Amino acid sequence: MMRSLWTAATGMHAQQFNIDTISNNLSNVNTNGYKQVRAEFEDLIYLNSRIAGTPATERTVTPTGVQVGHGVRVGASQRMFSQGSLKQTDAIGDMAVMGEGFFRVLNMDGTLGYTRDGSFKIDANGQFVSSNGYRLMPELVLPENFIPESLAVSQQGKVTVKIPGNDIPVDVGQVDLYRFINNAGLQAIGENLYMETPASGDALRGVPGQEGMGKVYHKFLENSNVSVVKEMVGMIVAQRAYELNSKAIQTSDSMLGTANNLKR
Repeated sequence: MMRSLWTAATGMHAQQFNIDTISNNLSNVNTNGYKQVRAEFEDLIYLNSRIAGTPATERTVTPTGVQVGHGVRVGASQRMFSQGSLKQTDAIGDMAVMGEGFFRVLNMDGTLGYTRDGSFKIDANGQFVSSNGYRLMPELVLPENFIPESLAVSQQGKVTVKIPGNDIPVDVGQVDLYRFINNAGLQAIGENLYMETPASGDALRGVPGQEGMGKVYHKFLENSNVSVVKEMVGMIVAQRAYELNSKAIQTSDSMLGTANNLKR
Protein backbone atom coordinates (compact mmCIF):
# COMPACT_ATOMS: atom_id res chain seq x y z
CA MET A 1 0.00 0.00 0.00
CA MET A 2 2.86 2.39 0.76
CA ARG A 3 4.26 1.91 -2.75
CA SER A 4 1.36 3.80 -4.29
CA LEU A 5 2.02 6.80 -2.05
CA TRP A 6 5.61 7.13 -3.18
CA THR A 7 4.74 6.37 -6.81
CA ALA A 8 2.11 9.10 -6.92
CA ALA A 9 4.53 11.49 -5.19
CA THR A 10 7.03 11.01 -8.03
CA GLY A 11 4.25 11.86 -10.48
CA MET A 12 3.45 15.10 -8.63
CA HIS A 13 7.13 16.04 -8.56
CA ALA A 14 7.48 15.36 -12.30
CA GLN A 15 4.43 17.45 -13.17
CA GLN A 16 5.71 20.29 -11.01
CA PHE A 17 8.89 20.27 -13.09
CA ASN A 18 6.71 20.23 -16.22
CA ILE A 19 4.78 23.29 -15.02
CA ASP A 20 8.05 25.05 -14.15
CA THR A 21 9.32 24.42 -17.69
CA ILE A 22 6.08 25.63 -19.29
CA SER A 23 5.99 28.77 -17.15
CA ASN A 24 9.55 29.62 -18.20
CA ASN A 25 8.58 29.20 -21.85
CA LEU A 26 5.58 31.48 -21.43
CA SER A 27 7.57 34.10 -19.54
CA ASN A 28 10.01 34.27 -22.49
CA VAL A 29 7.40 34.43 -25.23
CA ASN A 30 8.64 37.91 -26.20
CA THR A 31 12.36 37.26 -25.67
CA ASN A 32 14.41 37.72 -28.85
CA GLY A 33 15.71 34.41 -30.17
CA TYR A 34 14.41 32.35 -27.22
CA LYS A 35 13.99 28.64 -27.92
CA GLN A 36 11.27 26.53 -26.32
CA VAL A 37 12.25 23.90 -23.75
CA ARG A 38 10.42 20.57 -23.55
CA ALA A 39 10.36 18.42 -20.42
CA GLU A 40 10.87 14.69 -21.05
CA PHE A 41 10.18 11.90 -18.58
CA GLU A 42 11.12 8.26 -18.04
CA ASP A 43 9.65 5.51 -15.91
CA LEU A 44 11.51 4.23 -12.86
CA ILE A 45 12.73 0.74 -12.00
CA TYR A 46 10.22 -2.11 -11.93
CA LEU A 47 9.62 -4.79 -9.34
CA ASN A 48 9.40 -8.15 -11.11
CA SER A 49 7.20 -10.61 -9.24
CA ARG A 50 7.34 -12.96 -12.20
CA ILE A 51 9.46 -12.65 -15.31
CA ALA A 52 7.92 -13.38 -18.69
CA GLY A 53 9.18 -16.67 -20.08
CA THR A 54 9.48 -18.34 -16.69
CA PRO A 55 8.75 -22.10 -17.03
CA ALA A 56 5.16 -22.85 -16.04
CA THR A 57 5.20 -26.57 -16.78
CA GLU A 58 7.63 -28.96 -18.42
CA ARG A 59 6.43 -27.83 -21.85
CA THR A 60 5.16 -24.29 -21.40
CA VAL A 61 6.35 -20.90 -20.20
CA THR A 62 4.44 -17.94 -18.82
CA PRO A 63 3.45 -15.64 -21.71
CA THR A 64 3.54 -12.51 -19.59
CA GLY A 65 5.26 -11.38 -16.44
CA VAL A 66 4.08 -9.60 -13.31
CA GLN A 67 5.61 -6.16 -12.90
CA VAL A 68 4.81 -3.10 -10.87
CA GLY A 69 6.46 0.26 -11.50
CA HIS A 70 7.78 2.79 -9.02
CA GLY A 71 6.79 5.99 -10.76
CA VAL A 72 8.42 8.56 -12.99
CA ARG A 73 11.33 10.97 -13.04
CA VAL A 74 12.60 13.77 -15.27
CA GLY A 75 14.73 12.29 -18.02
CA ALA A 76 15.78 15.46 -19.84
CA SER A 77 14.80 19.01 -20.67
CA GLN A 78 15.41 19.45 -24.37
CA ARG A 79 15.61 22.81 -26.09
CA MET A 80 13.84 22.96 -29.45
CA PHE A 81 15.83 25.05 -31.95
CA SER A 82 13.13 25.50 -34.56
CA GLN A 83 13.05 28.77 -36.46
CA GLY A 84 11.24 31.72 -34.90
CA SER A 85 9.42 34.29 -37.02
CA LEU A 86 11.22 37.48 -38.03
CA LYS A 87 10.08 41.00 -37.24
CA GLN A 88 11.29 44.17 -38.91
CA THR A 89 12.75 46.78 -36.55
CA ASP A 90 14.66 49.27 -38.75
CA ALA A 91 17.32 49.58 -36.02
CA ILE A 92 20.75 49.74 -37.68
CA GLY A 93 22.36 47.22 -35.30
CA ASP A 94 19.64 44.57 -35.45
CA MET A 95 20.30 41.28 -37.26
CA ALA A 96 18.39 38.02 -37.46
CA VAL A 97 19.46 34.55 -38.57
CA MET A 98 17.13 32.66 -40.88
CA GLY A 99 18.29 29.07 -40.71
CA GLU A 100 21.18 27.42 -38.88
CA GLY A 101 23.75 29.38 -36.94
CA PHE A 102 24.52 31.57 -33.94
CA PHE A 103 26.22 34.89 -33.43
CA ARG A 104 29.32 34.70 -31.23
CA VAL A 105 30.12 37.24 -28.51
CA LEU A 106 32.94 37.72 -26.02
CA ASN A 107 31.75 37.49 -22.42
CA MET A 108 33.12 39.67 -19.64
CA ASP A 109 35.14 36.76 -18.24
CA GLY A 110 36.84 36.15 -21.57
CA THR A 111 34.79 33.09 -22.53
CA LEU A 112 32.83 32.86 -25.76
CA GLY A 113 29.04 32.83 -25.83
CA TYR A 114 26.61 32.07 -28.64
CA THR A 115 23.26 33.69 -29.19
CA ARG A 116 20.32 33.94 -31.59
CA ASP A 117 19.51 37.40 -30.23
CA GLY A 118 20.76 39.82 -32.83
CA SER A 119 19.73 43.06 -31.10
CA PHE A 120 23.22 44.57 -31.34
CA LYS A 121 24.14 48.20 -30.70
CA ILE A 122 27.01 50.39 -31.85
CA ASP A 123 29.15 51.55 -28.92
CA ALA A 124 31.41 54.61 -28.61
CA ASN A 125 34.27 52.69 -30.22
CA GLY A 126 32.22 51.85 -33.29
CA GLN A 127 31.92 48.18 -32.36
CA PHE A 128 28.89 45.90 -32.44
CA VAL A 129 27.93 44.95 -28.87
CA SER A 130 25.00 43.10 -27.30
CA SER A 131 22.52 44.72 -24.92
CA ASN A 132 24.86 43.75 -22.05
CA GLY A 133 27.96 45.17 -23.73
CA TYR A 134 29.38 41.87 -25.01
CA ARG A 135 31.36 42.43 -28.23
CA LEU A 136 30.41 40.61 -31.41
CA MET A 137 33.19 38.24 -32.51
CA PRO A 138 35.09 38.53 -34.75
CA GLU A 139 35.23 42.21 -33.93
CA LEU A 140 33.82 44.79 -36.30
CA VAL A 141 35.12 48.36 -35.95
CA LEU A 142 33.26 51.01 -37.92
CA PRO A 143 34.98 54.22 -39.11
CA GLU A 144 34.61 57.14 -36.72
CA ASN A 145 32.88 59.36 -39.25
CA PHE A 146 30.61 56.78 -40.87
CA ILE A 147 27.05 57.71 -41.77
CA PRO A 148 24.76 55.60 -39.49
CA GLU A 149 21.93 55.41 -42.02
CA SER A 150 24.33 53.93 -44.58
CA LEU A 151 25.22 50.88 -42.49
CA ALA A 152 24.23 47.74 -44.39
CA VAL A 153 24.68 44.03 -43.74
CA SER A 154 24.14 41.64 -46.63
CA GLN A 155 22.53 38.21 -46.26
CA GLN A 156 26.05 36.78 -46.53
CA GLY A 157 27.19 38.91 -43.57
CA LYS A 158 29.19 41.51 -45.48
CA VAL A 159 29.16 44.86 -43.61
CA THR A 160 29.48 48.13 -45.53
CA VAL A 161 29.14 51.82 -44.62
CA LYS A 162 29.50 55.17 -46.30
CA ILE A 163 31.68 58.02 -45.10
CA PRO A 164 31.19 61.71 -45.83
CA GLY A 165 32.50 62.75 -49.24
CA ASN A 166 32.42 59.22 -50.65
CA ASP A 167 29.30 57.74 -52.22
CA ILE A 168 30.89 54.32 -52.66
CA PRO A 169 30.22 51.95 -49.72
CA VAL A 170 33.32 50.87 -47.81
CA ASP A 171 33.77 47.28 -46.62
CA VAL A 172 34.39 47.17 -42.88
CA GLY A 173 34.17 43.48 -42.07
CA GLN A 174 32.29 40.22 -42.10
CA VAL A 175 29.64 38.80 -39.73
CA ASP A 176 30.30 35.08 -39.34
CA LEU A 177 27.93 32.46 -37.97
CA TYR A 178 28.63 29.37 -35.90
CA ARG A 179 26.75 26.10 -35.74
CA PHE A 180 26.99 22.89 -33.74
CA ILE A 181 26.44 19.22 -34.48
CA ASN A 182 24.10 19.00 -31.48
CA ASN A 183 22.40 22.29 -30.67
CA ALA A 184 20.43 20.63 -27.85
CA GLY A 185 23.74 20.00 -26.07
CA LEU A 186 24.42 23.72 -25.59
CA GLN A 187 24.21 25.07 -22.05
CA ALA A 188 21.93 28.06 -21.53
CA ILE A 189 23.55 30.56 -19.13
CA GLY A 190 21.00 33.37 -19.25
CA GLU A 191 21.19 36.74 -21.00
CA ASN A 192 20.11 34.97 -24.21
CA LEU A 193 23.49 33.19 -24.31
CA TYR A 194 24.59 29.59 -24.74
CA MET A 195 27.90 27.97 -23.91
CA GLU A 196 29.66 25.23 -25.83
CA THR A 197 29.77 21.83 -24.07
CA PRO A 198 31.26 18.40 -24.89
CA ALA A 199 27.72 17.31 -25.82
CA SER A 200 27.24 20.11 -28.35
CA GLY A 201 30.55 19.55 -30.10
CA ASP A 202 32.94 22.26 -31.23
CA ALA A 203 31.64 25.42 -32.87
CA LEU A 204 31.83 25.27 -36.67
CA ARG A 205 32.51 28.67 -38.22
CA GLY A 206 31.05 29.63 -41.57
CA VAL A 207 29.90 32.39 -43.87
CA PRO A 208 26.13 33.07 -43.81
CA GLY A 209 24.35 31.42 -46.70
CA GLN A 210 27.12 28.90 -47.36
CA GLU A 211 27.80 25.31 -46.26
CA GLY A 212 24.53 24.90 -44.40
CA MET A 213 24.64 28.23 -42.59
CA GLY A 214 21.56 30.42 -42.39
CA LYS A 215 21.32 33.88 -43.88
CA VAL A 216 21.58 37.18 -42.02
CA TYR A 217 18.73 39.66 -42.30
CA HIS A 218 19.68 43.21 -41.40
CA LYS A 219 17.23 45.38 -39.42
CA PHE A 220 15.24 42.29 -38.40
CA LEU A 221 15.03 40.32 -35.14
CA GLU A 222 14.02 36.72 -34.53
CA ASN A 223 11.02 36.19 -32.27
CA SER A 224 10.72 33.43 -29.71
CA ASN A 225 9.57 30.09 -31.16
CA VAL A 226 7.21 29.51 -28.21
CA SER A 227 3.61 28.76 -29.19
CA VAL A 228 1.37 30.22 -26.49
CA VAL A 229 -1.56 27.98 -27.46
CA LYS A 230 0.51 24.78 -27.24
CA GLU A 231 2.03 25.84 -23.92
CA MET A 232 -1.40 26.60 -22.45
CA VAL A 233 -2.68 23.19 -23.56
CA GLY A 234 0.40 21.57 -22.06
CA MET A 235 -0.22 23.46 -18.81
CA ILE A 236 -3.78 22.17 -18.61
CA VAL A 237 -2.62 18.58 -19.22
CA ALA A 238 0.13 18.91 -16.59
CA GLN A 239 -2.32 20.40 -14.08
CA ARG A 240 -4.78 17.53 -14.56
CA ALA A 241 -1.99 14.96 -14.24
CA TYR A 242 -0.87 16.64 -11.01
CA GLU A 243 -4.44 16.49 -9.68
CA LEU A 244 -4.78 12.80 -10.59
CA ASN A 245 -1.56 11.95 -8.75
CA SER A 246 -2.78 13.86 -5.71
CA LYS A 247 -6.04 11.87 -5.88
CA ALA A 248 -4.01 8.66 -5.94
CA ILE A 249 -2.29 9.75 -2.73
CA GLN A 250 -5.62 10.58 -1.11
CA THR A 251 -7.04 7.22 -2.17
CA SER A 252 -4.03 5.35 -0.83
CA ASP A 253 -4.28 7.26 2.43
CA SER A 254 -7.98 6.38 2.68
CA MET A 255 -7.23 2.70 2.08
CA LEU A 256 -4.49 2.78 4.73
CA GLY A 257 -6.99 4.34 7.14
CA THR A 258 -9.50 1.60 6.40
CA ALA A 259 -6.90 -1.09 7.00
CA ASN A 260 -5.75 0.62 10.20
CA ASN A 261 -9.31 0.70 11.57
CA LEU A 262 -10.04 -3.01 10.98
CA LYS A 263 -11.07 -4.83 14.11
CA ARG A 264 -10.70 -8.52 14.70
